[in-house]
Amino acid sequence: SLHHHNHHYHQQPPVKNTYKEGTKKDGTVDSYWTRPESRIWTVMLLLGTCLLYCARVTMPICAVAMSSHFDWDKKQSGIVLSSFFWGYCLTQIIGGHLSDRIGGEKVLLLSASAWGFITAITPLLTYISSAHLIFMTIARFLMGLLQGVYFPALASLFSQKVRESERAFTCSTVGTGSQFGTLVIGGAGSLLLDWYGWESVFYFSGLLTLIWVYCMCKYILNEKELIIRLEHLAKGLSLSKQTKVPWKQLFKKAPIWAVIVAQLSMGSTFFTLLSWLPTFFKDTFPESKGWVFNVVPWLVAIPT
Repeated sequence: SLHHHNHHYHQQPPVKNTYKEGTKKDGTVDSYWTRPESRIWTVMLLLGTCLLYCARVTMPICAVAMSSHFDWDKKQSGIVLSSFFWGYCLTQIIGGHLSDRIGGEKVLLLSASAWGFITAITPLLTYISSAHLIFMTIARFLMGLLQGVYFPALASLFSQKVRESERAFTCSTVGTGSQFGTLVIGGAGSLLLDWYGWESVFYFSGLLTLIWVYCMCKYILNEKELIIRLEHLAKGLSLSKQTKVPWKQLFKKAPIWAVIVAQLSMGSTFFTLLSWLPTFFKDTFPESKGWVFNVVPWLVAIPT
């Protein structure tokens, strides 16, 4: 009887020490990252967000040089810069839904490899045809489509892999990559622009992204995680079997509208500055060093 009792005791799943054992209270395996895994992923995703913004801000930094090279006026330059956001707003919902189905890390890497490739070949598109404006607008639109899935995929990944107690810290740490990325491309991109011309900024940004994707696939993810079954992809893209969302109830709640208005205000201000600041400074202070104006405004944003 005593032996049986001891045997029964050993079978009990650990209740409090879920972290080390990797099990939940009901004995099922915990899908959360361990502490070391969490650290590595946080650093790599911080780098990923940094490169996301490097690629995103490449065009605004090069806009003045490209406008004079292709003889664009402000309106044409504006069409190219804004085409990114037409694509960006289209893939937000599908990005989150797809990530829930096939895994956020797969969506992140698929989109990053595609936007890295597009960024790297953008200068080459100008040699294909004389319709520079059309090609650049399409390239930026596709960039928006591909980058639109990034943050929804991050949110999905964190909800599945990061403990609730650590989620806010992880999200905010990875989120600072947007300012770091703007700083990196603001500094390095402005110098490359002065030394080697606007094409070099696109090559720099695109190749860095592709190197990041390679490192993620080779060192961070295991082979099993890289396999995407086609039926899962098809399921993820179809919204028909999605769990019912009580949209009516949601839109009746004041906090939802508060978040929407706040996000709208922040987004429109932030992205207007992001797109047009380099052009403004170049026009207003033509003699000054580009890297100063493309770096200083974003230095303030990191601590906050």
